Amino acid sequence: MNINDIEITDCDSIGRYVAEIYRTQIMFYSKKFAKFNIGAGQYLFLLFLYRNDNITQEQLTDEVRVDKGTTARAIKKLEEEGYVIRTRKEDDKRSYNLRLTKKAHDIENEFFHVLNDWKELISKTITKEESDITLKVLKKIVLSDWFMKGEFEE
Repeated sequence: MNINDIEITDCDSIGRYVAEIYRTQIMFYSKKFAKFNIGAGQYLFLLFLYRNDNITQEQLTDEVRVDKGTTARAIKKLEEEGYVIRTRKEDDKRSYNLRLTKKAHDIENEFFHVLNDWKELISKTITKEESDITLKVLKKIVLSDWFMKGEFEE
């Protein structure tokens, strides 16, 4: 399908299609990560920890852009499955450092292989140029002042 053949209607919105892609991606990851006992709700946290091991739970919450409770639940599940170790910080007993375990490092290649499988599925549908443009547009939205600050006009 050529991108120029796709018609846009008044009912179309970026959010609708982003949400559809997200839901399908979650189903894909749920199926692929099931063998590791990792749910779709934990993969994003594990991904950030692979890139930033030994950060605080609060830093992870800020990076992933979710509430503290969501992070706590995801980390608890990853901890129960043996992928993460949570330790109290010496200088602030209310704060936790997060570190990946050997078990997490043992599945790292397979974990990133699953992420790459999703990218390959997408690349069967759109060209590299279309993918790059889409990513740039979505990043532009996410990095905009109003989005970053969560300031919405009433």
